[in-house]
Amino acid sequence: MKQKIVMQVHMNCQKCRTKALKVAASANGVDFVGIEGDEKKNMVVIGDGVDPVKLTNSLRKKVGQTNIISLAEVKSS
Repeated sequence: MKQKIVMQVHMNCQKCRTKALKVAASANGVDFVGIEGDEKKNMVVIGDGVDPVKLTNSLRKKVGQTNIISLAEVKSS
């Protein structure tokens, strides 16, 4: 089951954004990682079998404050 996870990650600088993207991309099952939103604070992760709790805890340890905003199943077209 593919899922889309939207998280709010505390990213102040470009270095923090890069680190957050690397951490998310290295997680098992991740197919896509991107940043969205007006202030570039929301990270979107799409993948198959991604554990959102483990990913959030990993981002909290390595980057900073992280909250899960939404978790939804991606409909295949």
